[in-house]
Amino acid sequence: MKKDVVIQMSNAMEATPIAHLVQLANQFDSRVYFEMDNKRVNAKSIMGMMSLVLSGGSMVTIDAEGEDEDKAIHAMENFLTT
Repeated sequence: MKKDVVIQMSNAMEATPIAHLVQLANQFDSRVYFEMDNKRVNAKSIMGMMSLVLSGGSMVTIDAEGEDEDKAIHAMENFLTT
């Protein structure tokens, strides 16, 4: 399951919000990946997520695979858009 999401933040995400996003991803059994600018990283990896340089207005594709993939995508989207 994949979903494109436009990040609704005014600034680039710094270490603390990225850490919270990684913690959120780790709550799910599904494999969760973020795809952006021809890069695909494991959303459960702090170093991978830091390498994306997420910022407001950017589009990212959330890709989840597993039994709770729909919940994982919804939670990631909610985090990035609220």
